[in-house]
Amino acid sequence: MAFEFPEERNRIEYKSHMPDDFEETVVAFLNYSEGGEIYVGVDDKNKTIIGVDDIDLVQRQIVDRIKNNIQPHTLGLFDVIVDNIDGTEVIKVIVSSGIEKPYYLRKKGMCPSGCFLRVGSSNQRMTVEQIEAMYAKRVPIRLSNMRAPKQNLTFRQLGIYYAEQRLKLNDEFLSSLDLLDEDGKYNYAAYLLADENNVSIKVAKYAGTTKVDLIENEEYGYRCLISAAHRVIDKLEIENKTFTKITAKKRIERRMVNELAVKEAVINAFVHSEYSREVPPVFEIFTDRLTITSYGGLPQGLSRESFFRCRSMPRNREIMRVFHDVDLVEQLGSGMSRILDAYDPSVFTFEDNFLIVTFPFAKGFEVADRVADRVADRVADTLSDGEKKFLDLIMPHFEKQEWINNAQARDCSNMTEGSVKRYLRILTEKSILDAQGEKRHRQYRLRSEGNE
Repeated sequence: MAFEFPEERNRIEYKSHMPDDFEETVVAFLNYSEGGEIYVGVDDKNKTIIGVDDIDLVQRQIVDRIKNNIQPHTLGLFDVIVDNIDGTEVIKVIVSSGIEKPYYLRKKGMCPSGCFLRVGSSNQRMTVEQIEAMYAKRVPIRLSNMRAPKQNLTFRQLGIYYAEQRLKLNDEFLSSLDLLDEDGKYNYAAYLLADENNVSIKVAKYAGTTKVDLIENEEYGYRCLISAAHRVIDKLEIENKTFTKITAKKRIERRMVNELAVKEAVINAFVHSEYSREVPPVFEIFTDRLTITSYGGLPQGLSRESFFRCRSMPRNREIMRVFHDVDLVEQLGSGMSRILDAYDPSVFTFEDNFLIVTFPFAKGFEVADRVADRVADRVADTLSDGEKKFLDLIMPHFEKQEWINNAQARDCSNMTEGSVKRYLRILTEKSILDAQGEKRHRQYRLRSEGNE
């Protein structure tokens, strides 16, 4: 299908090549309430797709020019991806609306010749009055200029997550990730990403539909925010049981809540919570719903309409950048679109200081009597804590498919290849799993009463 040029021209800019005034367009989108997208390799005048000769080189040039030529820091506020349009590769630059407006060209300064705003399909110089009004609304407290309460920080966990993405934290990573304040001390973003901190993140579980009867309140914080997010996602995946409904024609099964939407909501809560007030996100499981609460409400300048159009305005650009680097965030605005693909906007509740997402459980369904659940009950006393955790993490796979291979087990458990092979071998030796095939083609299934 031929590429259709979007009509929403106030958020779209086409460039046949990298022009000298490229940064002006980026600044205009950063200052615009809904951000924007820039396509490089598309000729708007002739409506033709030209492509980009050296994709890797131009991508690096774009990143360098945005990072080095625009102020305040743009870390976590833009994304540069390769888009294939009608078989031709072009570059798509996604620019978020910034929270530290006005943004400006570094060499020009915060003045009319350096500040731009998107008006229709063009970039207009801002007036002195517009600059002053925008600056007056700037949020003064940022993670980057808040000093960490502890300075003896280590970042071993962060290094592991980067290494898993084949990225390396060099000696300059503290500066490049904006983890130091103006005096060269660790800032609050560094504190959140360090191996140890005092940020408590809990998952609470209740016996009813109110908070009267608390039956579980597990701690997942006090560690690198990325590690805490993975642990919460794993916990909610384990809790996300399969529901079933028997109809006249067939048996219908579905998860308690949509797992992809929940994962995105968890990540959004971690990335966008207002940590400057030291209030972390909260995760609560009731008998009829899952609730995720993040402090801070909508960022100043982001309307509900823009929010539901999946416009992005990262409150914590430093955290956003790192979550993007380690592949927890794919691209700006993508998480919200996945939630809204599965749920109605009514799952969101907006308060002055809080944003609440409520995922209702499937109605008319009952918890399924799964083979996986029966196996878990039967072998619980025979496994170590590590083996139990691994089995819990791969259980959801068996609701969809009978067999699992090494690669699928790694995806389910988020463990290293060596750990996955070891646990699969142990569970097979303990007659909890059946195995078939050799080496790369080896597969495993749960051994239940029916196949023992």
